[in-house]
Amino acid sequence: MSSANAVVEKKITRDDIKGKLAELQSGVDEKVEGARTQMIAVGVIVLTGVIVVAFALGRRRGRRKSTIIEIRRS
Repeated sequence: MSSANAVVEKKITRDDIKGKLAELQSGVDEKVEGARTQMIAVGVIVLTGVIVVAFALGRRRGRRKSTIIEIRRS
């Protein structure tokens, strides 16, 4: 048997598992925090766009449906 093919048997301890899970969790937390910040920014931009479009459409509709009243004084 060559040394490259030799399998080294090592017991996996509870501390090994805890360490690996903590390492994975910290990586996930960093990615989630980055994604959360981006999603908040995108949400604010989309919400602002929706408000501007609703305002513009409401203003246009108000102009089209408004009645012109002519008052004459004699």
